[in-house]
Amino acid sequence: MENYLTLEIDQKNPDSSVFYLYLNRPNHRNALSRDFFTEFPRALSSLDQNPNVNVIVLSGAGDHFCSGIDLNDMSSIASQSVSRDRGRDGEKLRRHIKGMQEAITAIERCRKPVIASIRGACIGGGIDIVTACDIRYCSKDAFFSVKEVDLAITADLGTLQRLPSIVGYGHALELSLTGRRFSGSEAKELGLVSRVFGSKEELDKGVRLVAEEIASKSPLAVTGTKAVLQRSRELSVEQGLDYVATWNAAMLISDDLGEAISAHTQKRKAVFAKL
Repeated sequence: MENYLTLEIDQKNPDSSVFYLYLNRPNHRNALSRDFFTEFPRALSSLDQNPNVNVIVLSGAGDHFCSGIDLNDMSSIASQSVSRDRGRDGEKLRRHIKGMQEAITAIERCRKPVIASIRGACIGGGIDIVTACDIRYCSKDAFFSVKEVDLAITADLGTLQRLPSIVGYGHALELSLTGRRFSGSEAKELGLVSRVFGSKEELDKGVRLVAEEIASKSPLAVTGTKAVLQRSRELSVEQGLDYVATWNAAMLISDDLGEAISAHTQKRKAVFAKL
């Protein structure tokens, strides 16, 4: 398995198809460095292409999920964009931002579901990451902030595009304009997370149980559900129905349907082929 400077991949149970992807800069509260934006999409792609992986749990090493983009790296990016030609500087910076955006969007492009397991700080770039995830859980010590406005920048890696559809436009606007800190319990009330656990141990156990449950299902059905839900955000109901009809016309011919029916009839656990 490939080694990374800012990440760690762990298969806690060799018999499980749940793999753990850690943001791994605990001494920096997992701040996102320039290396992260190169490594993260590469790590997700490797997990996506690995037939032994059905579900990915994304977490942070140490006491925090993510404290946002590394401010030292942000300063170096800004200093590099100074020349006599403002147009070329602007185009260079735009390309850099687009590349960083693509790194976060890699979560959505990954066929396998990605579950965010959040404790401690989830700030700025951390919000960008979790809003791109498919399911979000946190511990009661978690706290959140759409912090970019306090750094005199407009959040540009996905929060302003994804957060409104999760918590509602009004809530997203208030959180983004104030940059205020909010708790795990408020995140649950807003719908940002699905459940708040009382401790790290309870969070780890709860996430593992959910991940294992999803991993036990047909991988074709799981990846199809993720793909259709994402595509339906951009389509009318009629267009979405047409899209899923076309999807299932291709996927229902797999052996998974017969296996699911047989397992239900025989009252046993279904066993599906790897994807």
